[in-house]
Amino acid sequence: YRFAVLDSPVVNAFAVPGGSVYVTRGILALMSSEAELAAVLGHELGHVNARHSVRRMSQQMLAQIGLAAGSVISEKFAEYAGLAQAGLQVLFLKYSRDDERQADALGVEYSRLAGYDPADMAVTFTALEKMGDLAGGRSLPGFLSTHPLSSERIQNVQAMLKPEDQALARKPEAYLRTVEDLIYGDDPRQGFVEGSAFYHPGLRFEFTVPSGWKVDNTPARVTLVSGDQDGGLILQAEKNADNLEDYARKKAAEISASGGQLQGEKRTTINGLSCIEQAYTLTQENQAPIRMRWSYLRKGELVYLFLALSSVEGFPKYEPVFRRVVGSFREMTNTSLINRAPKRLALVKANGSDTLQGVFKKTGLAENTWAPFAVMNGLELGAVPPAGKLIKVAR
Repeated sequence: YRFAVLDSPVVNAFAVPGGSVYVTRGILALMSSEAELAAVLGHELGHVNARHSVRRMSQQMLAQIGLAAGSVISEKFAEYAGLAQAGLQVLFLKYSRDDERQADALGVEYSRLAGYDPADMAVTFTALEKMGDLAGGRSLPGFLSTHPLSSERIQNVQAMLKPEDQALARKPEAYLRTVEDLIYGDDPRQGFVEGSAFYHPGLRFEFTVPSGWKVDNTPARVTLVSGDQDGGLILQAEKNADNLEDYARKKAAEISASGGQLQGEKRTTINGLSCIEQAYTLTQENQAPIRMRWSYLRKGELVYLFLALSSVEGFPKYEPVFRRVVGSFREMTNTSLINRAPKRLALVKANGSDTLQGVFKKTGLAENTWAPFAVMNGLELGAVPPAGKLIKVAR
């Protein structure tokens, strides 16, 4: 087996064929004990050992990319992106209920064999469910999109517990001391939205974000989806030494081989950067025609690729927005934004008299994060943590 931590704020854990198990720093921040981590790892190992990942990957290979359940974006836009071969691969489909039940049972057993109290699996699941409720569909899905939770699943886990499990280890303090100082939320160096702009200090670029559009920032791409979810933009970067004309010509051959019909090409300059635009229409049987516009911009050793896409009918509606966003791409120069430090997890000891909300107030935790941090600490805001209890905050 291979275990790795992904530098992502998304709350997620997953397994892939071959025995690789990944957890994000987002889910590490959510959990509060070694037993919780053991339960999550055990659950994912259950998927691996029962070969659920292999079965799901095989199913995915037979499906159109982007049409899978649990897509990172709306089904409508995923259809466009999938047909356009835009690189929005949905790596993981939803597990079935039977798969989840089997992985839960195996995870409980693995935790027990490793000497950890498996009851903390239910603790983590409850926290995940509460986080999902807080998101209310506003955020792009993570763990819950691939591991559907239900009260029945939590009850089933609790029914698997044995009285002697209570003597097994939980190790909350050791765990909390380990995750202390972990980056919390978005790492500014990897890009962030502020006001009406997206900034990427690491790569030193910025561009305008349309009002009302959802932004999903990952190490692989930045995706912007319209409020109506029928249009979007995808930005990726590729290290390439070709001159821009040769690069665009090769891309045209790839897109045409995938069914794209080149409608036109234009050379221009955007804020001092050379740019080549290519417009395509893609038609497939039983699918609405898709309109795409690729914009290739050379910045240093990287080529930045903007893909604007919508239906043929919907594209004119978004044309001014697409132009405005791509036309705003520029070098980032604001040093205060470039040098912005990330928030990190910090631990404070409860005094035994303040409520959790009172602790948050005293530490200066932003009020709009109180609700998720209450879930992360496994307490209600009005609860009074016992003296000496370690409370997670961000600083």
